[in-house]
Amino acid sequence: MTEPSTSTTMQVENGTTTTTPAETTTETTTTTDKTTVSKIMGVVACGVPASITVALHPLVIMNISDHYTRIKAQEEIVPNVFGAILGKQNGRHLELFNSFELQHTENAETGDVDIEMNYLRDKEEQFRQVFKDIDFLGWYTVGTANATEKDILIHKQLTAVNESALLMKLDPASTTGNLPVTIYESMIDIQDDQPRMLFIEVAYTLVTEEAERIGVDHVARLSSAGTSDVSQVSEHIQMQKSAVKMLHSRINILLEYVKAVKEGELPMNEEIMRNCLSLCQRLPVLSTNKFEENFFDQCNDVLLMSYLAAITKGCNVSNELITKFNLIYDRHGASRRLRGLFF
Repeated sequence: MTEPSTSTTMQVENGTTTTTPAETTTETTTTTDKTTVSKIMGVVACGVPASITVALHPLVIMNISDHYTRIKAQEEIVPNVFGAILGKQNGRHLELFNSFELQHTENAETGDVDIEMNYLRDKEEQFRQVFKDIDFLGWYTVGTANATEKDILIHKQLTAVNESALLMKLDPASTTGNLPVTIYESMIDIQDDQPRMLFIEVAYTLVTEEAERIGVDHVARLSSAGTSDVSQVSEHIQMQKSAVKMLHSRINILLEYVKAVKEGELPMNEEIMRNCLSLCQRLPVLSTNKFEENFFDQCNDVLLMSYLAAITKGCNVSNELITKFNLIYDRHGASRRLRGLFF
């Protein structure tokens, strides 16, 4: 027998693999499908290889983060959030695409969580009507990376929908540089002649599509700067907003000063008044006949272009209608001629 591995691995998108040391616990000999030596850390079996491979899309992580952040902001507490994970399964390879929130009730005294199974089935059916090739593959929650007995109790409820469901845990309090996501698959182990459910950590790979990469890039910009004005469009709009806001504030200052001088609250400063007059004279004069003429000419040009576009679209629709009418008429005429030959 060889010493079991005491570390877990996680694959990332660029193909590198990072190794995180596992905690040291007392070694226990257990029996799996074939007699092996494994280490039990709470409800997690180490040293037992996973039987599946998982590809994780960023949309799932974004949904979990949004769910946790929204509930925490609304209730101002550290919430327990639960949700279902949807994806595709091809043999022993699972690809996790999307997720949705689950309704649940929690016992305040014991802390037990009951998942609303009817809501889960109805929601899964609604998703399947739109995306016919996805299925319920697992569930998610937040908390420390290590699975607990509480997770086992919840997992047993969801095995009624999928007996080999996955568990995905997101640690929002993690300060490491690695992605704070851990995925487990379940197994049945025999301890003291009694069956017991355990979790096996599964290595996963991040995969993205083009649309997801755009969204993730935007979210990464927001996270790195800590503000909502980071993307190129947001930066441009923010610059315009700042310029207009600054102009408005300066105009208000000048207006308040002129009013105060007019009412005798402040002494008149000749230099400031000359600068105010110079700024006013720089403004475009909008009340002249020439401006009105140019303005109406430009409006007429825009309306004419819109009118021509509408006429072109109407002609195109009319041509399509005539073509369809001629096609149907020719078919009916041919059928009448054929009937005249035989009857």
